[in-house]
Amino acid sequence: MGRTTRVTNSIRALRLARGEMTQAELADRIGVTRQTVIAIEKGRYPPSLETAFQISRVLGAPLEEVFQYPDPGTRR
Repeated sequence: MGRTTRVTNSIRALRLARGEMTQAELADRIGVTRQTVIAIEKGRYPPSLETAFQISRVLGAPLEEVFQYPDPGTRR
């Protein structure tokens, strides 16, 4: 375990841009724990598809703006 996911996200920036929404507020609105939001934000774990859509909806941003996955053709 301990491996981070390649999925990156803009959750923190979007939360702060949306009236300084806290991690706890986001967690309450999508039905997960604050610790889950922290882990997703830090890239420690990828959200389920359903959770990703819920986060996107709550933040009022398209899924592609919230989550990014590297193009296989790009080098890291």
